[in-house]
Amino acid sequence: MRNKVLQSEMREYKKGGYAYLNALREKGIAFAEAGANQARIDELREQLREKGAQFKNAGASIVWGWQSLACVECTGNRGSETFSTTFKCHRDCYFCFNYNVADYDKFVREGCPWRDGIDDAERRYGHDGLAVIGLTGGEPLLMLNDSIALLEDAGKRFPSAHKRMYTSGDLLTEEGAVRLEEAGLDEIRFSVKQDDPLERQERVLAAMEVAKRHIPSIMVEMPIIPNTEHRMHELFERWGQIGIDGVNLLEFCFPFHSWEEYEKRGFEIRNPPFDVMYDYGYSGGLPVAGSEELCLELMLWGIDHDVPFGMHYCSLDNKHRSEMRLRNERGASMTPILSFDEGDFFLKCGKVYGDDREAAYDALVSAGCGDFMPNDAEQSIAFPLAYLPALEGIGVEPAIAFHVLESDEQGSFVREVAIRPVGE
Repeated sequence: MRNKVLQSEMREYKKGGYAYLNALREKGIAFAEAGANQARIDELREQLREKGAQFKNAGASIVWGWQSLACVECTGNRGSETFSTTFKCHRDCYFCFNYNVADYDKFVREGCPWRDGIDDAERRYGHDGLAVIGLTGGEPLLMLNDSIALLEDAGKRFPSAHKRMYTSGDLLTEEGAVRLEEAGLDEIRFSVKQDDPLERQERVLAAMEVAKRHIPSIMVEMPIIPNTEHRMHELFERWGQIGIDGVNLLEFCFPFHSWEEYEKRGFEIRNPPFDVMYDYGYSGGLPVAGSEELCLELMLWGIDHDVPFGMHYCSLDNKHRSEMRLRNERGASMTPILSFDEGDFFLKCGKVYGDDREAAYDALVSAGCGDFMPNDAEQSIAFPLAYLPALEGIGVEPAIAFHVLESDEQGSFVREVAIRPVGE
């Protein structure tokens, strides 16, 4: 790269990333070497492509076979909302990120205001305007009556919505499964903890067999902890015997608490932690190095062993994709300079810097571009991304700028959060 101004702008963004990581390192959090195992991850992704796996959301989501409607709509535009009846839980998983949620202690003591949430959803989406409704916790089976009431109320207000529930599975009984079936539950998702004693895992597997008799779709959704591949292979085989419909392989994360539990297991945080550095609202935390690699290896193992259920790798970046779509899609028409990327859901434009501006401007005008946003202080010109091809072969170094639509008491505004040289 020869453009000094572009180099300077990129250094500023990198400084921000370094400051973020260094602040966490000062708290004792360990990060993997930058780009560690990326070559292996790239190789695994290419193998999945060659086998026919679907890559969605700019590669943050990878699908083989059956996929839940709820996962499709997570980053869709037909409306998806998740509610909790309580944050109480009989478990105390060191990787739980509910502690990051506002009013966590209150919701444990008093339960969650789910009726207010459904009222608000009906105001925003209209009667039957939601495509997907989720029920989570805490553990929703601890408050089974409330969970049934939520499903029944949601079913009346959004009769065509797909309704799913997340559970550890420990507390599911035959009677409870019948009641959930009668309340209109379409899908139940079980979490299997790889570090649980085997007899506890067996209880959850038995609960899946109970659910199979009553609930239309049975899924497993679990974070994939590094170095558990042997047990995961065994679980894949058991799930095939039970007849689950699919598994969501989640990237294992550190939720900014209980680092000592991660440290004693030898875990490190992926570096860089995000594809695009930003203060995301999702409370999942930071991705653990090695989890993505194992998720991809498990998908390949499942394909090679003809598992009879669907597989979905849902990365932490994919969780952020849903937030970016909700934030940014409405900003696509704010200015002709910005376009909404249907892959990663950022708002984007092209930019040229420094001495490249004059030649780039002439080429863009010749190509019919009439929308520009010059910034003399930054020594840049922004332009619609569709005109990038006009700059090929003229000796300039364009970049792609990533933006997020934000709001404050003054109203809405667009914030640039990253730049990437074209071709990087």
